[in-house]
Amino acid sequence: MAGVYISFPFCAQKCTYCNFASGVFPRSLQDEYERALVAEIRAHSFEWTPETVFLGGGTPSSLEPDALVAILNAVPGHPWREATLEASPGTISAEKAIAWRTRGINRVSLGVQSFVSAEIAATGRKHTAETVASDIEVLRQAGITNYNIDLIAGLAGQTSQSWRESLDWIERLGAPHVSVYMLEIDDDSRLGREKLLGGVRYGAGAIPSDTGIADMYEFAVERLGRIGIRRYEISNFARPGFESIHNLKYWRLEPYVGFGSDAHSFDGKLRSENVESPAEYVAAPRKEIIAANLAEEKFFVGLRLMDGIHPTPEEWRQFEIPIRRFVNAGLLETSDDTLRLTSRGVLFSNEVFQEFLAE
Repeated sequence: MAGVYISFPFCAQKCTYCNFASGVFPRSLQDEYERALVAEIRAHSFEWTPETVFLGGGTPSSLEPDALVAILNAVPGHPWREATLEASPGTISAEKAIAWRTRGINRVSLGVQSFVSAEIAATGRKHTAETVASDIEVLRQAGITNYNIDLIAGLAGQTSQSWRESLDWIERLGAPHVSVYMLEIDDDSRLGREKLLGGVRYGAGAIPSDTGIADMYEFAVERLGRIGIRRYEISNFARPGFESIHNLKYWRLEPYVGFGSDAHSFDGKLRSENVESPAEYVAAPRKEIIAANLAEEKFFVGLRLMDGIHPTPEEWRQFEIPIRRFVNAGLLETSDDTLRLTSRGVLFSNEVFQEFLAE
């Protein structure tokens, strides 16, 4: 069954590393956006009943309960098998959590990034480790026990010791799902512009080396595995049964429809993308549609999964040369009809994926 993605790009502040089409916008624009979002969802002709919903941001947890209910009421299929809402620590209240659960939200993704105060401050965020612990207890009291914690390896000033401290908190809190991202600095982010210009305000000069970041990531793989949180996708780790059902659709090339600014959709053959800025979206919602190249996407999307992919006999022949080269280099491995990244291959996954893209 297919899924629904809903984009809510409004934030209280812009994180230093962020290059998403989200940010701080006038309240009047947010009000218009919420109305436009409901209108777009209601106008869509659903050919299937969604089994998953994902509200991403931005900071959807800042939505007032009435506004959230209006948006979710427009989506058919309630109660959904999985309904995720992204939240920033410190934006969760008992009232909100109860309203989320009542309306079908059964999973929350917390944008923690770090449990170390100095690292949190460097990103532009204002929470503490205790804030996160308190938020999780509020969710549990509301009946939401399925949650994800985002961490970033490579933040300004981060060390192997401080990274261990963040992972200690993961174990202490008993998180069922963790996302670990290796910091990638985009030139369009504040951090990226600072690095290009040699500034010091956001700590660009204190970012760990690429080798240091890779070491932190590999340490997380080992540490999380020891406490039963298995890596099932390059950046995602879960206890058995807590894998993100919605996000798996992206990697398995299953259909989903996106609503809101910069939201993407895929129907199994075609991909589409809404206009990027909230102001443009409110003024004139429209989609850009392109044909999907499923042969390519099967490799560079599907290989993100640790279970790998099952190429057809024709695909084995088509990509025989790069597959053999990467197997010999220890970056890919084969077993029966399965092709997957090795642990070392994960660290060089971009180089591997590039070989399966058309020139």
